[in-house]
Amino acid sequence: MNESIRYAWYAVVAAFLVLIGAASYIQVVAADDLRTHEANSRELYKQFGGPRGPILVGGEPIVESVPSDSSSFDYQRVYHDPELYSGITGFYSLAYGQTGLEQRLNGWLSGTADDLFIERIRQTFTGADNPGASVELTIDPEAQRVAYSALPEGMKASVVVSEPATGRILAMASRPNYDTNLLAVHSTTQASENMEKITGKGVSPYQNPPTYNIPQPGSTFKLIDAIAMLESGEYSPTGQVSVPNELPLPQTNNTISNFRGGICDRRGSAELSWIFAQSCNTPFSQAAMDLGQDAIRDVAERFGFNDSSITIPLSVNASHFPTEEIPQATLAQSVLGQVDVRASALQMNMVAAGIANDGTVMHPQMVDTVRGPDLNVLEEPQPEVYSEAITPEIADQMTEMMLEVVQSGTAMPARSSIPIAAKTGTADIGTTGKVNSWITGFAPADDPQVAVTLVYEETDYSVGSQLTAKNLKKIVEAVVEQ
Repeated sequence: MNESIRYAWYAVVAAFLVLIGAASYIQVVAADDLRTHEANSRELYKQFGGPRGPILVGGEPIVESVPSDSSSFDYQRVYHDPELYSGITGFYSLAYGQTGLEQRLNGWLSGTADDLFIERIRQTFTGADNPGASVELTIDPEAQRVAYSALPEGMKASVVVSEPATGRILAMASRPNYDTNLLAVHSTTQASENMEKITGKGVSPYQNPPTYNIPQPGSTFKLIDAIAMLESGEYSPTGQVSVPNELPLPQTNNTISNFRGGICDRRGSAELSWIFAQSCNTPFSQAAMDLGQDAIRDVAERFGFNDSSITIPLSVNASHFPTEEIPQATLAQSVLGQVDVRASALQMNMVAAGIANDGTVMHPQMVDTVRGPDLNVLEEPQPEVYSEAITPEIADQMTEMMLEVVQSGTAMPARSSIPIAAKTGTADIGTTGKVNSWITGFAPADDPQVAVTLVYEETDYSVGSQLTAKNLKKIVEAVVEQ
């Protein structure tokens, strides 16, 4: 009898230990996984109706949670100036989840980040709400407004403004856009109807065009070509280069030509700086075939091409230059920013900013400070070097050539009392007659404070060419002189 009781006691103790272990695992080890599991609708409803942390620009909230009149949820997520910031903030929706910074910074904003563990413990004992952390962005509100004003309604366009020395994003905007408040409503039925209206206008609320869209960059890619040429030692800004009107492509019946009737067809040879300023095609195609694909790709990748790991913390669609071997004829077209070469507005901004910063490319960043509910600093990202892309000497040579683009070349409408260095680009889109119009540059050229990149996608050449240089000037003068 005593032995039976002893075995029963062992069984009871073992069962008790199993239950204690299971409870401890669920409440401690697996708590975060269970809380954030996609099937946990209870936690989703709790977080959606909670006092989520704000996203700030210039000390003012562009996103915040405010008390709600709803009987179902205590708080409502509100987006201020959504036309300016929708691509950056994304949305927080009961029906569609999270996108943009709402998704990428969810741990901070929801209060579930590891650094807020003590705060969660305090709230457990006090019963207080979990307000989450507040996130201050690097965005300058005035720069954002001016940059956005450079994007005409009805166009597909993006703009990025950054600080070359630090990588801080000062402005990032795009069109078309949408009202993020329409997807933050408490009614899933209403959110679904609003989503149909948004997507019906050709807008994707899941993407941030300046970091997601990768259109052909056109002649802005000649920044990469020119660097490869200078690094080879076979070219210099003042050296003479042949400028044929047409360049036969190997093993094809096709040719590369300069802009028909343009100034490039009036000279048989010219200095590289003049060729660069006028954006002649044939010399760059010939140089690329002479130097080889690897030399061009090496330079492109130093600036970020083909890198799928970049986050700011928004995810960034990798810009592309061919890694597989391509025919010489294809290379000759690719180095003009055509064929399968693709670049985001952020990528071409990194190129301009790297040149401005004596050849050092800084990692782009958008978060300035993260503060807890008690306003203590939880995170304060510091400037981070992405790569030492080129030498200061090459950067100086590129700056001088980019200055010439504005003074006497394809970006003359950007001439200003502030010295601006830039490169324009136009990429033909198949046989549609439409183009991608680009400009990327920095100012002041002798003491760079900002790098600016604009792209107008799928537009008429006459429209895009009128918008690029004048809007670069507009943004530079507003931001540098403020």
